[in-house]
Amino acid sequence: MRGTLRLIFTAVVALLPALGSAQIARVEVHPIQSVTMTDQDFLNGRKDGKPVLLAGQLRIPRPGADRLPAVVLLHGSGGVGTNVVDWEDQLNSIGVATFVIDAFTGRGIVGTSTDQGQLGRLAMTYDAYRALEILEKHSRIDPLRIAVMGFSRGGQAALYASVKRFQRMHGPASGRDFAAYMPFYASCGTKFVDDDAVSPNPIGMFHGAADNYVPVAPCRDYVARLKAKGAKVTLTEYPGASHVFDGRNFRPPVIAAKSQSTRNCQLAETQNGVVVNLKTRQAFSYADPCVELGPTIAYDEKAHAESVKAVKELVTATFRL
Repeated sequence: MRGTLRLIFTAVVALLPALGSAQIARVEVHPIQSVTMTDQDFLNGRKDGKPVLLAGQLRIPRPGADRLPAVVLLHGSGGVGTNVVDWEDQLNSIGVATFVIDAFTGRGIVGTSTDQGQLGRLAMTYDAYRALEILEKHSRIDPLRIAVMGFSRGGQAALYASVKRFQRMHGPASGRDFAAYMPFYASCGTKFVDDDAVSPNPIGMFHGAADNYVPVAPCRDYVARLKAKGAKVTLTEYPGASHVFDGRNFRPPVIAAKSQSTRNCQLAETQNGVVVNLKTRQAFSYADPCVELGPTIAYDEKAHAESVKAVKELVTATFRL
């Protein structure tokens, strides 16, 4: 028990915003009861993974008793970084509450960039559903106006949280859906069964056209499939922008020499929830030859500014601000 509390305390410290970073009325840190499971277990609808206690920080931008819209934020492979805090500030500034999940600390993970096999790619989708369950019952949050936004690994989790099959298997007991989905530079390189049957709510995807960590091309194909099924989906590409184009810490650009990229892997779900490498027809692992190292991470001021404007427009329209 002491070990668990120590991990949660560490997560709380990591999540606390810098004083004066934004004008907010209240900060709350909530425990999130989740589980850690493999992607195969997730895809088979199992819920008996290893129980884990995570932490989520809720920032309420103004005092009062009225119910506010909220956005759940899912970090990338490096954990909660400056870009996530910046997005909290941007959303809080227009009267939107934010709920940042630390999906790593409670699991004993610092980062997954150099070893993505530490955590299933869909684990954070499960975490996002648990966050929705917490927020839909909160006295200051409007349960009909809760969106999800994620970055890289978290972007993939946010994107596939829209899939109706996954919602039926793992979503909130209430059956509630996120009001909008906003994945940033998400991986679309895995074709899941029935992944083109998604939420009727808006899906706004944002990607750097020059991203060599998580290339945009598979997302173009996925968006085409979604549009063919009538989904409300848009893909905004920023010319010349690389991975984490909203991350001010990556100025100048960084070559992540040991970070794993599946940019040249073609993956698909097959029978019994097994994700296979389509080239080898064998179960995928991060030891596969298609996994490469050394992608680029780089801030792009123009793309960042344009994405802030686009997100605020999407949030304002969705939440009727």
